[in-house]
Amino acid sequence: MIPCIRRATVAGIVLALSAWTWAQEPAKISQAPKGFDAVRKKIEHGKLETVEYDSKTVGEKRKLVVYTPPGYSKDSKYPVFYLLHGKGGNESSWTSKQGAAHVILDNLHADKKLVPMIVVMPNGAVAAAGKGKDFTSGFENELLKDVIPTVEARYPVKADREHRALAGLSMGGGQSLRIGLKHLDKFAWIGGFSSAIFGKFNLVADPEDANKKIRLLWVSCGEDDTLLNANKSFHETLEAKKLAHIWHLEPGAHTFAVWRNDLYLFSQLLFREK
Repeated sequence: MIPCIRRATVAGIVLALSAWTWAQEPAKISQAPKGFDAVRKKIEHGKLETVEYDSKTVGEKRKLVVYTPPGYSKDSKYPVFYLLHGKGGNESSWTSKQGAAHVILDNLHADKKLVPMIVVMPNGAVAAAGKGKDFTSGFENELLKDVIPTVEARYPVKADREHRALAGLSMGGGQSLRIGLKHLDKFAWIGGFSSAIFGKFNLVADPEDANKKIRLLWVSCGEDDTLLNANKSFHETLEAKKLAHIWHLEPGAHTFAVWRNDLYLFSQLLFREK
């Protein structure tokens, strides 16, 4: 049975969240306002920290970048958002001038549009031995066995699926969808921005169970992106399975201009109460 739509306003974005629909039309979502990714000097800022850790998966030291929110205290516990980069990038891509993730998050905090959260940006470039262009399986082990345990040992986080999100752009979007939907015992909030999924659309074995577990599944792409058809096909597969999700099209191609907007919109929806 298709549920009715109940509109809920979250931080200025009107979305069908409490009871989703899988109608053909993309969700009607406002774009980010002008200046959302520009540095504001007269606000409180979060902090960025580069963490080096020993990766058992890769067998060497690796790095990840962690954003802690304004007012961060080790006496509080926070939900965690794992934010992944694209092919050719690394743990610093999202906090580069192009990515500006920390700037976007700071501004959202200043406008009281964001649940205080820790945002972790790992290095997603982990090749799978002997599997050529498989960018996911190697990083899956890195994320689950090395990155998450490192974060949970160093930071005061809420270590359960309801307080853990996973999303990324391009290669990182494909990783997020494949890993997140495979491990719903670990992630309740999942997003793919212009995801590199390349025909692997059947990622959910049990849609009924997934609908019970997923708090948010976000699939978006730029209207002029070369990956649009692949993402649209994935969206249509989700519709056919009646798997609740938000499908968002926005102006632009395969660029950070699109992904910064995705981050602005997606992050505001995370870790909200039902």
